[in-house]
Amino acid sequence: MKEKYTQYYKEIGLKIAYYRKLKGYSQMKFAEMIDVSRTHLSNIEAPNKPTSISLDLLFKISEILDIEVKNFFEFTK
Repeated sequence: MKEKYTQYYKEIGLKIAYYRKLKGYSQMKFAEMIDVSRTHLSNIEAPNKPTSISLDLLFKISEILDIEVKNFFEFTK
């Protein structure tokens, strides 16, 4: 992962956690829904450990959370 994109991965992860919690899903339940391990989901959501995510997985997440995928790409400056 390029260091210059680290902040973007952090923000995407935090948004995933935010929308997941709005829907009332635990990490374990949501990880099962998107077919990843709870540990991997935890790594994606953790702001201190930016983890890359595939577009396929992000599309699946946005579909399950009923959120437009573009919402994950509205970054702070």
